[in-house]
Amino acid sequence: MTQPFDERGAELRDLFFETAQELLQSLNEDALKLEKTPQDSEIIRSIRRTVHTLKGDAAAVGFRELSELAHAIEDALAGDATSGEVSLAELGFKSADTFGAMLVAYREKAALPDAAPLKRMVQQLASGPSKPKGRKAKKSVDVEVVWTEYEKLSAEAVRSEGKTVFHIVAHIDPLCAMPIAARQLVTNALASVAQILGARPESGATAETKQIDLLVGTSQSDKLLIGRCEIPTVIRRVECVEFNGSAPASSPASTEAEPVEIDINGKPLETGSLEVPAKESHAVAGESILRVDAERIDNVLNLVGELIIGKSMLQQLMQEFAARYPKDPLRPRLSDAMAFQSRVLNDLQRSVMKIRMVPVEQLFRRFPRIVRDTAQRCGKDVSLELTGQDTDLDKGLLDAIAEPLTHIVRNAVSHGLESAAEREQAGKPAGGKIVLNAYHQANQLIVEVSDDGRGVDAEKVRAKAVKTGVISASESERMTPQEILELVFRPGFSTADEITEISGRGVGLDVVRTILHRLKGTVELETRPGEGTKFRLKLPLTLAIIKALLFRVSNRLYAIPLNTVAEIARAHETDLHQVESWNVLQLRGEVLPLMRLGDAPSDDLENRRGKIFVLVIHFGGRKWGLIVDALEGEEELVIKALDDQTIATDLVSGASILGDGRVVLIMNLAAVVARFTAPGRERAPEGLFHTKTVAAAEVRQ
Repeated sequence: MTQPFDERGAELRDLFFETAQELLQSLNEDALKLEKTPQDSEIIRSIRRTVHTLKGDAAAVGFRELSELAHAIEDALAGDATSGEVSLAELGFKSADTFGAMLVAYREKAALPDAAPLKRMVQQLASGPSKPKGRKAKKSVDVEVVWTEYEKLSAEAVRSEGKTVFHIVAHIDPLCAMPIAARQLVTNALASVAQILGARPESGATAETKQIDLLVGTSQSDKLLIGRCEIPTVIRRVECVEFNGSAPASSPASTEAEPVEIDINGKPLETGSLEVPAKESHAVAGESILRVDAERIDNVLNLVGELIIGKSMLQQLMQEFAARYPKDPLRPRLSDAMAFQSRVLNDLQRSVMKIRMVPVEQLFRRFPRIVRDTAQRCGKDVSLELTGQDTDLDKGLLDAIAEPLTHIVRNAVSHGLESAAEREQAGKPAGGKIVLNAYHQANQLIVEVSDDGRGVDAEKVRAKAVKTGVISASESERMTPQEILELVFRPGFSTADEITEISGRGVGLDVVRTILHRLKGTVELETRPGEGTKFRLKLPLTLAIIKALLFRVSNRLYAIPLNTVAEIARAHETDLHQVESWNVLQLRGEVLPLMRLGDAPSDDLENRRGKIFVLVIHFGGRKWGLIVDALEGEEELVIKALDDQTIATDLVSGASILGDGRVVLIMNLAAVVARFTAPGRERAPEGLFHTKTVAAAEVRQ
């Protein structure tokens, strides 16, 4: 097992774990492409480059087992990789899975997984026809570069100091994504071991070039210089000859694909593309990207939240000052200063929030492999279409929805799509289709997963729910088709006829709803029998700061996100009607189910004639009415999380502090709706936030 690391290598190791995930994702993507075009040599070469980079990176941080395994795979791919019995796509998938399991073991300091199946595949590939290994025949540098007299004089001066002057030619990889930046990368790689005397193309040149010529003076060997110049995915081959002022003085050292690898002290070591910590390397000039720990950004965002609370306090004081001294000449100046501060603070808030925003593509990239593996297990042909990958979302939310989205996609492949025979019989193409889409709507992110499968049969769901005892037969008769479909999100419910490795176990969709509610989001289901199904996930763009509507229930202050409120209505208690166990209100020809949050009025006729406030909200694809005691207005709130020891109810998801110091509780709408719609619950007139409940769930301030 790899020996423990000292603290000095912790930063490099953390960087390795981060970059290795990107490499594994690239390996998966290339394997998916190779599965469709098995003879594509460019894809094979790309896979080999990825494995080579992973090999060097692993060696740089001391993960010997992973580096040796990657080296064996790289050697096997160097032969006639397009022939033999081993599928290179399967080798790519198996390598990505094995490397992923090894990374988890390294991170958790656990036993390494069994790599024997992958090694057998590598041996089978290596035993097939192959071309000779080793370095390519040495080539001569085609010295066409004309160095200036100043550069030649500089070379003579360096040579007089007892150093050697080399002419280095670095050939840029044709697939390099940043050929213009290659010159700067190579120059910085050599800066710590050699003096740069001249370079072609000139600094600042924008024309794309195929090679970089460097004139350097150094006391190091040519092999060390070559090792420094070989940057995976950027430089394909490096040639190095001694420079005597006109022509090469010796045969060149030349490499391609197989680098001479050394550590930061110049000793032989297998290294890759990892950068060493800042103390041990020269920073790349003009670098505009910083690696910042997410916790630091969270701290900044928290401080911005405190500033917003301070802004609310100042606004409260301004209102009191204006009321007390309406004609004071300082009032307009203070008002202008407050308005300016507010604009700057809003810009600061948006800027900090954007730092945490990442494109949804980072999440979507993993699903082609998931769909491919699930389809193979189910014996189906499935294509995946991705749209809206550039849509941004808070990084924390992106990580949180990975699990529920994976549940939905796997369920769509295994349970939503028919077999090829069933699809052809229904007049559909034999191959099924799944579409992942993301877009912004108001202050929400919408992620949709749709398929062109069999759809969800509401009658089948109804029958299965009654059979398994989820609902009674009498309840099922009173439920609408949409309410019946909502049963698929109940724990333990499944419409699968048989239990398989993927579906029919009654887990998945209930987890989806639970996680989405925890994130203050919702999940909706749309389906058409025989045509397909669409799951729509709605999430707030961030969980840190929201615009909220404040109201009172039982003399307590509560808030809900403003974007969930469709309208505010006034009505009398006498306008309410009882339908079964629900209070309902006739609102512009629509029957609105009501949820009473506070104490029900007494039977006194005078109290029954009193007016009430009804907040009409959109939640779970339906409209609901919340009966509240009084309204307090709109406010921008900084959400503070509450643990179980602080508050003893799931009906509240957080809290915030207003400018005047009052504490407002943020209502968990998902829990409120779930409590009212729980099966078999009698919706008594007594509300969820009546006086007794509030006393039981007292917040300790």
